[in-house]
Amino acid sequence: MDWQTMLFQFLGGLGLFLFAIKFMGDGLQKAAGDRLRDILDKFTTNPLMGVLVGILVTVAIQSSSGTTVITVGLVSAGFMNLRQAIGVIMGANIGTTITAFIIGFDVGTYAYPIMALGAVLLFFFKKNTIQNIGQILFGFAGLFIGLEMMGDGMKPLRDFDAFIDMTVSFSEFPILGVVAGTVFTLVVQSSSATVGILQELYGEGLIPLAGALPVLFGDNIGTTITAILASLGATVVARRAAAAHVMFNVIGTVIFLVILPLFVNYVEWITGLLNLDEKMQIAFAHGSFNVVNTLIQLPFVAAIAWIVTKIVPGEDTTIEYAPKFLDRSLIKTSPSIALGQAKQEVMRMGDFAIRGLQESQEFLFTRDTKHVGITEQLEEAINNLDRVTTDYLVELSKASLSGNDSKVHHNLLQNIRDIERIGDHVENLVELTQFSVTNRVKFSEEAEKELKEMFNLVLDTISVAMLALDKQSKDLARKVLDNENRIDELERVYRKRHIYRLNNDECSGSAGIVFADIISNLERLGDHAVNIAGTILEENV
Repeated sequence: MDWQTMLFQFLGGLGLFLFAIKFMGDGLQKAAGDRLRDILDKFTTNPLMGVLVGILVTVAIQSSSGTTVITVGLVSAGFMNLRQAIGVIMGANIGTTITAFIIGFDVGTYAYPIMALGAVLLFFFKKNTIQNIGQILFGFAGLFIGLEMMGDGMKPLRDFDAFIDMTVSFSEFPILGVVAGTVFTLVVQSSSATVGILQELYGEGLIPLAGALPVLFGDNIGTTITAILASLGATVVARRAAAAHVMFNVIGTVIFLVILPLFVNYVEWITGLLNLDEKMQIAFAHGSFNVVNTLIQLPFVAAIAWIVTKIVPGEDTTIEYAPKFLDRSLIKTSPSIALGQAKQEVMRMGDFAIRGLQESQEFLFTRDTKHVGITEQLEEAINNLDRVTTDYLVELSKASLSGNDSKVHHNLLQNIRDIERIGDHVENLVELTQFSVTNRVKFSEEAEKELKEMFNLVLDTISVAMLALDKQSKDLARKVLDNENRIDELERVYRKRHIYRLNNDECSGSAGIVFADIISNLERLGDHAVNIAGTILEENV
C-alpha cells in the first residue's frame, strides 16, 4: 500500500473540500448581503420561529457554524435572548444536513464543467452579482472534486485489516465511533466535511452502517466547538448559547445511542422504501437525527436555558443594541408620543456614550483590556441606535407635527449626530490607549494627574448635557457652556506644560504625542456637549 500517495490525496481532497465549502458559503453570504442578520434579528420571536429561521439561514450559507457564530454575536449584542438563540441553533443543526443531501446526489460527473462556468463568471464579469454566482458555482463544484479525491485516496483502506477491524469496533463499541467523529470534526472544523468523508467511507464499503451512525452523532458534537470559540470573551449569555449548542447535541447523541439498533433498522427500512444509495442513506440518517432531536428537545427549551444558566454562572452584562421605545404604529396615530419615544432612545444613546467614556478612562489608567470589549459593544450599540432612530425620525417627519414638535424633531436629529460623534471620539481614546500599551508608553506622574482632571471634567460636562436634554433645563445647559470654557482653558494650559516636559526630557516623545491626542479628543468631546446644550438654549453656540 502506497501510504504517501494515499495520505497526500486524502489531505489534498480534504483541503479542497474545506476551501470549496467556505468559498461557496462566502459567495452565498455576499449574495444575501446583510439580509441574513436582519432575518435572524427580526423573525426569531420565539424558539419555533428560531428553528425555522436557523434552517433557512444555514441552508442559505451552507454552514451551521456560520449561523451559530452569527447567533452568538446577536445574543452578545442583546438582539436575541437565550431561548430564541437555542431555537436558531436547533434549526442550524437541521439546515446543515442539506449539504449531506447535496453530496448524496451524483453530480460529480458535471463538477468540472460547473467549476469552469464558475471561473468564467468570476474572472470575465465585473458585476458583483454575477461574480457571487460564479463563486457559488466554483465552490459547489470544488466540493465534489474534493470528495472524489478523498474517496480515491481512501479506497486502498478496503484491504487494510487494521482499518477494517477499527470500523467494525465502532459497531461493537458505538462510543468509540462517537469519539472518533467528535475529534475529527474538532480538527477540521466542519461537520459538513466529516459527514462527507463518512459518506465516502460508507459508499466504498469501508465501514458498516452500525459503525457509521455513531461517527455521525460524534460529528454533530464536534461542530459545537465553533460556537464555543465564538463565545470566548463574549458576554455570559453568549457563552450560555454555546453551552446550549453542546448540550443539545450531547443529549441527542445519548438518546440515539440508546435506540441505535432501532435507528439502524429505520435507516435500512427507508433505504428499501426509497431505493437509496449508500451516500443518501447517510444523508437521510443525518437529517433524521437532527429533525427528531429537535422535535424531542424543542418543548424543553426553557429547561435547557435554565440548566445552562446554572452551568455558566455570572451576571448578564449584555448591552442591548436593539431599540426599546420605538413604535412605528405611533407615527401615524400619535406623532407627538412617537417623538417622545424617539427622545427616550436618544437618551439611551447618551447613556451608552457616557458609559463608553467611563470605560475608556478605566482602560487608560488600569490597562485592563476587559474595558476595550465593553467600549466596542457600546460603540456598536450607539451606531445601531443612530441608524434606527434617525430612520424613525425621518419617517416621523412625514407626519403632521406642531411648530414646537417640529423644533424638537430637528433638535433630536442634531443630538443624535453629536452623540454618535462622542462615541467616535471615545473609540479614538481607546485606540490611543491600545497604542500606549503596545508600545509600552508611560506617562509622567504630572501628565496622569492632568489627564484624570480633564477626563473627569469632560465626563461631568457630557452627563450634565444629557441631563439638560432630558429635563429641557436651560440652567443646566448654561453649566455645560461654563464647563466647556474650563475644558478649553485646561487644554491650552496642559499643552504648554506638555511642551515644557518634552523640552526638559521629563517625558518621552511617544508619550507626548499620545498625551496631546488624548486632550485634543477630550476637548472635542466638550464641543459636542456644547452642541447638545445649544439645542436647549436655542442659541448659535
